[in-house]
Amino acid sequence: MKTFGLIGKNIDYSFSRKYFSEKFYIENLDAQYLNFDIPTIEKFPEVIGQNSINGLNVTIPYKEKIIPFLDRLDSHAEKIQAVNTIKFENDGSLTGYNTDYWGFSNSLKPYLQKHHNRALILGTGGASKAIAYSLKLLNIEYSFVSRKSIEGHLTYSELDEKILEDHPLIINCTPLGTSPNIEAYPEIPVEFISKKHLIFDLIYNPSETMLQKLCSEQGSQTLNGLEMLKLQANKAWEIWNS
Repeated sequence: MKTFGLIGKNIDYSFSRKYFSEKFYIENLDAQYLNFDIPTIEKFPEVIGQNSINGLNVTIPYKEKIIPFLDRLDSHAEKIQAVNTIKFENDGSLTGYNTDYWGFSNSLKPYLQKHHNRALILGTGGASKAIAYSLKLLNIEYSFVSRKSIEGHLTYSELDEKILEDHPLIINCTPLGTSPNIEAYPEIPVEFISKKHLIFDLIYNPSETMLQKLCSEQGSQTLNGLEMLKLQANKAWEIWNS
């Protein structure tokens, strides 16, 4: 039996385990998908040393911290500097990939309109790096929004009507609003959201976050992260089996 899995911290909620377990059952594949919940990234060598693994996904908070433990990165992961997929090569070496950018781009493109030419990326973690890379490939200008004051980034307190009007695409890369804390949302002035806006929340549980709900009430179109997750997972499966 082949073994695949997810490296992360506090990952009982894992989309990946449910998705791949169902995939293996439906396709009658002799494989299993396990969660490897580790308290620190330094435990990663133990995971791969004590288990016969054929491929791994990586989630928060280790998408960036995993890189020193890998032998190489593919060209996209190298540019993004975040990894969410690890391929175990025939020679025993480990190659890091990023399929988040792929999943995001291909789930976003059907909804893009010409005026969606500037974006706000809420959050500055590993996921936001893949989103920024995707937007570059799509020729969409973007600005990061952070809780802390970081040179070149906006803070939430700086967001006003003009900034939101100039950025009709907004992507939430923070975990704010994830179940069970479904009342939380990034502190953007939602009163300035309009029907011209497209809101993409990477969260998939709940299916409609508080941010989506508030922006939808202002007339905007909103998307959650479920289709992105499915696409990035299928891309990871393709990489593991290539």
